[in-house]
Amino acid sequence: MNTVVQAYRFALDPTPTQEGALRSHCGAQRFAYNWGLAVVKANLDQRAAERSYGIGGDDLTPVVDWSAYSFRKHWNQIKEETAPWWAENSKEAYSSGVANLAAALSNWSTSRSGKRKGRRVGFPRFKGKRSALSCRFSTGAFGLADADRRHVRLPRIGIVRTHESTRKLARRVDAGTARIRSATVSLRRGRWFVSFSVQVRRAEPDTRTVDSPSVVGWISG
Repeated sequence: MNTVVQAYRFALDPTPTQEGALRSHCGAQRFAYNWGLAVVKANLDQRAAERSYGIGGDDLTPVVDWSAYSFRKHWNQIKEETAPWWAENSKEAYSSGVANLAAALSNWSTSRSGKRKGRRVGFPRFKGKRSALSCRFSTGAFGLADADRRHVRLPRIGIVRTHESTRKLARRVDAGTARIRSATVSLRRGRWFVSFSVQVRRAEPDTRTVDSPSVVGWISG
């Protein structure tokens, strides 16, 4: 058996209340992303200003650690003051926001140093209200609903009806050949979707050599 990661996407039919919750979570992810980016940009601007004054080396303001772990730790320290409404959404919304920022900053840094192949990656930009709405969940109560094959479960949002059946994925999960690792909700062209990242176990193809292969269509003369 070999293991692959596969995406299963389903269109959602949320209630008006659930749609409001989906928008709130996506907005929370965007808020955390922009907050972290503002922290990094202020730090880089401060260091640039200090250099213009002739300051250098160890006298410069220390560089902000922009790893996802560091961002989450910093966020947990300031969230009550910066976003007193944070508890309205799953903590995963904020975690996914800073994780996306950490990845974007890493891509920019490696591209800038020449370690990243391909087209040059620019410095991350702030996300506005017109940016695509999405939010990722990797912990908490998410996955397929137990009641039937036309609903999924999302953290803090609850059981949401799907436009089509989830039976194909459910069969794999029930058989123990698939494990849902994360769920990402997004709004595309006016419709909400959930995409599950699934670790799937597949049987390896039979590569054994047949000693005496049969010949099809051969006629003796």
